[in-house]
Amino acid sequence: MHKDIMREVRRFDSKCHSDFFELHSAPNGGGWCNCVAWWVPTWEAWRDRRAEENQALRESLCSRGEYDGYLLYVNNEPVGWCQVGPRDRLEKLRNQFGLKPDPKSWAITCFFIAKSHRCRGLASHLLSEVLLDLQERGVKRVEAFPKRGAGLGTLDLWNGPEAIFLKGGFKVWRDDPKRPVLVKEF
Repeated sequence: MHKDIMREVRRFDSKCHSDFFELHSAPNGGGWCNCVAWWVPTWEAWRDRRAEENQALRESLCSRGEYDGYLLYVNNEPVGWCQVGPRDRLEKLRNQFGLKPDPKSWAITCFFIAKSHRCRGLASHLLSEVLLDLQERGVKRVEAFPKRGAGLGTLDLWNGPEAIFLKGGFKVWRDDPKRPVLVKEF
């Protein structure tokens, strides 16, 4: 990256609410999910949901103070997102991976980089900044749930690519050929 490019990571909060929706829009390749996949009770009928339903759920989460992630800005434009928070708030995630409740574990569940900014190392930068902030906040354990396998495309990487987690100091906690659970402890 050139020195004159400004990168900044901010915690998602009410001040950057509109930036979240600017990033999660059709022109950026992210106008459907609004990062609510883990918030719905099951995967049943997930693909049948409309973008408006997902946006309404995201609005509902925000209205109750559930600002669950970080936004990455390049030259003050929102271009990246990482969903992260206490793991046990996402019952579907715990159930899918057979995880026992652990109020001290946090989870990184989603990554999104706008189409126009992919393949520039921004996901690694975002992860690095998120991990620094989590450590400063006193978080001791963070889990990640990337997909594995031959032929994974961009749409398969919504949990984040395994390589950036390994580069970021995560270790394989539970190995699986398709869905490992990775852990980083501070």
